[in-house]
This record gives sequence, C-alpha cells and structure tokens, in this order.
Amino acid sequence: MLNHWLENEPKETLVCAVISVISLVLSITGALMNLLPFDIAWMAIILCGIPILVGAFKGVICEHDIKADLLVSLALIASVATKEFFAAGEVALIMQIGSLLEDYTSGKAREGIEKLINIRPQTARVLRDEIATEIPVEQVKVGDVISVIAGETVPVDGTILEGETSIDQSVMTGESIPVDKAAGDTVSSGTINQFGTFIMRADSISENSSLQRMVRLAEEAEENKAPIVTAADRWATWLVVIALSCAIITWIVTGQFMRAVTVLVIFCPCAFILATPTAVLAGIGNAAKYGIVVRSGDAVERLSTIKRVAFDKTGTITYGKPQVTAFVSVDKAYSDNGILRIAALAEQKSEHPLGKAIWDAYEKSGGKNEAISDFRVIAGQGISAVVDGKTVRAGKEGFMKEQGVDISACSDACKPELDKGATAVYIATDKTLIGFIALRDTVREDAKATIEKLKSIGITPMLLTGDNEQAASAIAGNVGINDVRANLLPEEKMNIIKSYSVGADPICMIGDGVNDALALTSADAGIAMGGIGSDIAVESADAVLVSDDIKRLPYLFNLMQKVMRKVHVNIIASLVINLAAVVLSAIGILTPVTGALWHNCGSVFVVVNAAFLLHLKDE
Repeated sequence: MLNHWLENEPKETLVCAVISVISLVLSITGALMNLLPFDIAWMAIILCGIPILVGAFKGVICEHDIKADLLVSLALIASVATKEFFAAGEVALIMQIGSLLEDYTSGKAREGIEKLINIRPQTARVLRDEIATEIPVEQVKVGDVISVIAGETVPVDGTILEGETSIDQSVMTGESIPVDKAAGDTVSSGTINQFGTFIMRADSISENSSLQRMVRLAEEAEENKAPIVTAADRWATWLVVIALSCAIITWIVTGQFMRAVTVLVIFCPCAFILATPTAVLAGIGNAAKYGIVVRSGDAVERLSTIKRVAFDKTGTITYGKPQVTAFVSVDKAYSDNGILRIAALAEQKSEHPLGKAIWDAYEKSGGKNEAISDFRVIAGQGISAVVDGKTVRAGKEGFMKEQGVDISACSDACKPELDKGATAVYIATDKTLIGFIALRDTVREDAKATIEKLKSIGITPMLLTGDNEQAASAIAGNVGINDVRANLLPEEKMNIIKSYSVGADPICMIGDGVNDALALTSADAGIAMGGIGSDIAVESADAVLVSDDIKRLPYLFNLMQKVMRKVHVNIIASLVINLAAVVLSAIGILTPVTGALWHNCGSVFVVVNAAFLLHLKDE
C-alpha cells in the first residue's frame, strides 16, 4: 500500500487528491483553525506532496535526470519553510491531478503479444512406431511425423506427407478463404486444419516456427516504440534553471525572501502538466462518441502526424467473408437461379466457408431446405450429394478434372469473375458441367469515399495483403488505391511498414486479423477493426473502430491534429500567464497564497480550452 502511494498509483492518488481538496477548502476558510494544533493544509502537503518529493529524489539521485517534479519539490519546500501551507498544498494537489489525468489517458499496457503467445499450440500428436503419442510441442524434433485431425491447430512448420485438407491460414496471411492442401504442400504453425486428418513431417522445431517468430518480432517492435515525453518533463531542466534564477534575482534585488518563494510557486508547471492530458482526454472522449476508441495519450500524438495509411484488404477494405457474386448456367436445362438452388442444396450440410456462403445466398433469395441424400465431403476438394435423383458435384477446377468433368464450357463466362479476384465453384450433375458460382470478398460501400477523403486531407493510401495479386489489384482498383503489395506474409508486411516509419512519412496500419499484429505494432500508429477484428489485432492497435466504420478514419486523423494544436495553444497560454505572474510576484503584488490562486488561472484556462474539443462534430 505504501509503495503504491509513493509510486503514484492511480487508485491511491485519487483517494489522496479527494482528501486534499477537502483539507485545502477547510484551510482557506479557517473552519478547523481553533480545533486543530496545525494547519489542515498539511494533509494535502503530506498526501500529495511526499510522492512528488520521492519522485524528484529518485530522478536526480538514481536516474540522474531532472524532471518537473524537482521544480515542484523546490516550491513545496520553500512554501513550507515560510509557513505558506495552503500554497504548498495547492501546488501538490494540482500536480497530482495532472498525474491522474496522464494515467487515465496513457492507456493500459498492450496485451497483443500475450495473446499471440496464447494461440501457440501446446501439444503435438507424434507418430512413433505407428503409435500416436501426445507430447509438448517444445519436444517435437525436426523429422518427426505428426498427425493433425480436423479442427486442430498445426503444431509446427512442416510438409504434408499423406492426406488432403483445407487450411485456414488467416493467422499468417489474412486470407478469408481456406487454402486446399495435399501431399507435398507446406503448412505453418498456428494455422487450422478444417477437414479430415493428415500426416505431416516437422520441418522445424517449435522455437523456430513461423508463429514463434511473429511473437519475437512483435516483442521487438513494442520495445522499440519509445513513449511520448510530456512537455513539462522535456523542458524540466530549463524550467528549473530559469525558476531558480528568477527567484534568486528577485531575492537579491528586493531583499525579500517571500517574493522569491512566490516566484517559485508561480513557476510550478501545473498548467504544463495539465496542457497535454486535458486536451488528449477531450479528444479521446470526442472520438468515443463516434465509435472510435483511442487507447492512449501517446497514440493521439502519433495519429496526429500520419501522412500515409496502409490498409489490409480482408475485413478492412472488404467485409472479410466470401459472398456469392454470380451464378451462371451453361446448360439449357437449368436457369441461373436453378444453378444456385441445386448447388445450395448440395452444400447445405457443408462446413466449408464457400459452401456456407452459397447456402446463405440461396436462403436470402427465398430458397428453402429440401431433402438430399448421400452427402459426402472430399476433403480439400469439394462435395457430392444426390439432389433430385442426380449426383451433384461441387468444387474447384482440380476436383472437376479428377471427377472427369470438362469445365471448358464455362471458360468465357467465368473469366470476368476470375479477373476480379473471385473463386469459382463449378457445378456438375452426373459428370456433366451445368454451371458455376463465383464468390469473392466484397468491398465495403463506403471504402471508395473514405479513400478519396483521405487523399483530400493529404494522406496517401496503400494496400498490404496476403491475398493473391489478382484479387488485391481488383479490390484496389475499385476503391482508388494505386500502391498495392500482395502475397505478403506478416513479417513482410512489417518490413514494409518499418521502411516507411523511419522516413519523413509517418505511417498508420489498419487491419483486423492476427496476421496484422506485427504491422500494427511496428507502425507509427495502428488502427484495428473492433467488430470483426481478432482480439490480438485489437490489443496490438493504438485505436479501434468499434463498429468497423472506416468512413470515420478521416475525422479521426483530423481530430487528432486538432488535439495536438490545442496542446500547443495551452502550453503557450500557460507560459504567458506564468510570466505575467512572475513579474507581479517580483514587484510584490502577489503573495504565495494569491500567487497560488493566480497560478490556478493557467490550469483553469487549459481545462476550459481543452473542453471545446468535446463539441467538435464529424460532418
């Protein structure tokens, strides 16, 4: 408890501040003057002042660093020495209120790295002498043969030896559609096996896996992101020198120690301390009204400097779910709607995202469930079922070729959809192609307008995605993004982000998935999609769009710029007020008590001025 108080922990500081306010009110009114043998203002001096004195002592002796606490400590000691207890208590209280506001706006420590660690597989099912033995993943050796069943996470990087499946690679690439895998294909640690069982060979140990590398890189990026230093601490050395010089000169010239004490009280950087957190708090509050959570005070400063924005594609520019965009018949016996019906009925029991999307499109068109039989899943390839007495097959090109189905009749009709980045699911009855269904991740309605608005305020957009180049270029063209980078792994995204963050164009990453965590952490600022985004992306970001409303982005950047302008105005105003007070103190008009009250004028001004930020609106 004592350590928490001396270390300015928020809960303890809040209790001390409340008690101090009461004690200072009683002190200035003289309510308990005849009942206590001491000035009740001593409560504020002890409760709020001692942690400041301890902090100043540690800064000078242990860290060899002069901070704003040192100047406050000098004013406290001088005020107590001259028995101006109210002035001492008032200065200590204001400083602790500033500390509370800073704690409130500094945000909680990021938990993204912790969550990356938590998704790592804990065990692996290793086959030794044809017997499956479950062992800790750390004990897996290169060359071990591992069995991975449906729904399990791949324990280490490796190569499939037997079996066919679909792998959810969103952790590593962000792709919304699972990737089919067969013998000879590689799989990565942390990705998820969606269908069937496959046998793989371990190509690396757990410590060197792709997911573990992501954890290490995220930790390094977090350590390299320096915290923002407040204006008062940045200029503390000069403030101390100037304050002491002014106080000594005043004492020498006037011969009155009391005036020198008043100068020290006036020079306390309370308004400086309040200038940043009050404006930041108002800006964060305003953003929250529009569904934007800004996680920290230093995030506000970094967001205000952004000149370039990198978007992930899936779930950010797009909705992050495959949707049916076309269904076309190439057989006169079936209408286009008939193709959707027969495919949906065949897929109605499928757990594959593409199958679910086809069924959803059929249901939305008014379709109803009908009986089918002999439903089968061919893992990683397609499905078959008996519908209306015919064997219906649905799957990708490779599956159709294996089943002896010629898909050339669809080539011309399918090409425009494939050029837009769509995935084609071909439909055949009794080994005769009857049509195809195109699915792709669709663009958000407000994406194009958002990109245009960002360009108009001087921010350059770019697209970084793990999806293929064809799909990425099609999406980027639709929304007006010229700079496109595709087929990127998380580490590659991070390296691109880093190449910009060290230059003159501060960059912001906007993403929604686990694969974006490295880029979000490495960027000058990161923004996550809160509604559909992964917990790891959200915890790795500086700001979160709670309702996934990307059209708020231009307002967010504009608001953050206004917040920082308000901070600068507050600092300049507090300097002017303090300089005027120094002159009045030196000529004897202000005493330590009236000086303390005048000194509050600067604090009141910065609070009121910051409050205007709460009334800004997103037009």
